[in-house]
Amino acid sequence: MEEIRAILNELHDDVDYDTCTTLIDDRILDSFDIVTLVAEIDDKLDVRIPPEQMIPENFNSLKAIAALVERLENEI
Repeated sequence: MEEIRAILNELHDDVDYDTCTTLIDDRILDSFDIVTLVAEIDDKLDVRIPPEQMIPENFNSLKAIAALVERLENEI
């Protein structure tokens, strides 16, 4: 989860990712941020996020993103 937090901090270092659960709903992360985040997760964690998993529920919080990455890692 620390790697994901570091990526998110590169995008927006003014967000408390430990408590925020509305990253998408409150438009803290926009579509360009999501594209960057997905690419960085692929590059740094070697986890490819398929398009059908790119739904708001999977990106609304650090915890949700980490859970998504963990699920995808376990599918490999």
